[in-house]
Amino acid sequence: MGKDVIIALDFPSCSDTLAFLNKLRGASRKPFVKIGMELFYSEGPDIVRKIKESGHKIFLDLKLHDIPNTVYSSVRSLSQLQPDMLNVHASGSIDMMKAAVDALNSECEVKPLVIAVTLLTSLSAQKLNDELLITSSVEDTVVHYAENAKKAGLNGVVCSPLEVGKIHERLGADFLTVTPGIRFSDGNVGDQVRVTTPERAKELGSDYIVVGRPITRAENPLEVYERCINEFCGE
Repeated sequence: MGKDVIIALDFPSCSDTLAFLNKLRGASRKPFVKIGMELFYSEGPDIVRKIKESGHKIFLDLKLHDIPNTVYSSVRSLSQLQPDMLNVHASGSIDMMKAAVDALNSECEVKPLVIAVTLLTSLSAQKLNDELLITSSVEDTVVHYAENAKKAGLNGVVCSPLEVGKIHERLGADFLTVTPGIRFSDGNVGDQVRVTTPERAKELGSDYIVVGRPITRAENPLEVYERCINEFCGE
């Protein structure tokens, strides 16, 4: 499995999204893209079909978090869109995560990767302790959630690059780490807290990085995307 950069298509409409993707024509590889809640809720399933038909791999980032039966039914429906990756919240419990896996096993000959969100990269240790009443450290909480995801049969987790090493050490190199919170050393971190650069994420062992605003809001998105590929994938 090769490393890859996933571009977060955080746009409000289909037209904005397609206009952006048009700027990436001529890229050294067909970009792997993430469709999140903003775009999916605005445009519905058709946006997934449209982008899939144009040859992009798709990470469907809807962060499912509900009772196991609802997640099972939701994943069955979403699997018809043939995403390459989708996710659930690890905090929904092992049973809920197992329900997602069971749904894919019942529906798909070629199953997408299913991963679990551990802790959002906007969460600091203070918010974890004071607002969520979780007294463990960020790293211990993330690793524990990752262990639960593996017990449930998932392929990996979403985590910050800062927790990747411990997760691979505990759960093995084949357990995938998908890491948002990527910024360049000369860029603005925005609302992210636990962040690092593409090059450092590579050193830490991330399998995939998710990059949004540094690419989508760049004056020259293609140039920035290629910089991410070069720094993270070593090309």
